Amino acid sequence: MSIKTKIAAVALAALTVTAGVASTTSTAQAKPLGWGWGVGAGIATAAIVSTAIAAGNQPYYNGYHRCGWVAQYNAYGQFVGNVRTCY
Repeated sequence: MSIKTKIAAVALAALTVTAGVASTTSTAQAKPLGWGWGVGAGIATAAIVSTAIAAGNQPYYNGYHRCGWVAQYNAYGQFVGNVRTCY
């Protein structure tokens, strides 16, 4: 998951929580919960699920991943091992 995706997920979560708090602050009245809870829970669930799906997908180019193994060297030019990279 890239930094941009993480920042977008955190921003979306913060926005959802803020909107939920802002919409529920009102004077106390004795009445049933109504549709507000269901709509709010649905929006929050959709945001969480869509963020998880977007974060789990890896890029496809022409229908294929462009992944491979690349040699890893230390500062002295000695071979350390291989690293899987996708581009």
